[in-house]
Amino acid sequence: MENKRFDPKNADKLMSQERKDQLQPDKVIEHLHVSTDDVVADLGAGPGLFTIPIAKQTKHDVYAVDIEPEMLERLQTHAEKENIENIEPIVSDLEDIKLPDDSVTRVFNSFVIHEVSDLNKSIQEIKRILKPEGQLLLIDWEAVESESGPPLEIRIPSQKMADVLKENGFDTELFHLNPNHYAIKASKGEH
Repeated sequence: MENKRFDPKNADKLMSQERKDQLQPDKVIEHLHVSTDDVVADLGAGPGLFTIPIAKQTKHDVYAVDIEPEMLERLQTHAEKENIENIEPIVSDLEDIKLPDDSVTRVFNSFVIHEVSDLNKSIQEIKRILKPEGQLLLIDWEAVESESGPPLEIRIPSQKMADVLKENGFDTELFHLNPNHYAIKASKGEH
């Protein structure tokens, strides 16, 4: 669905100081427990609000996956300004992620899962690329009215999202970052 997708022309809003203050990317990614040995995929990386702080925590490449090449170009520009060299941009949707099976130990997905056309397929793809016992941190808009964010009718309620993850074999822990945003930590089992 084209109308669900964020317009790359508005990418600067995603990196604004106001948004950084509101979301506190460094604090949010603490929930993912990234170590220097983790291989991380940031699905829906956009211009790098979360990708860049994640890349600072691991010695491996961070796969910055986004469907919009323009977003990844902006991410590269932001990374260069901070002398970050361990980000590998990958143009891909989330229903056929261009990464091999069992290739990452951590997946970060923020504010994009509501844009996919097949939620279960996207969750299965996340599961496919995660190594056994890998971790997912998913952040999205709660299904409540708010001044910013996507239209209410395309938001996925937090409990529904947690249920879909469980149905697809993940162990989940749901919590709210604030009244408008929820986070789900999800673990892939050993198989």
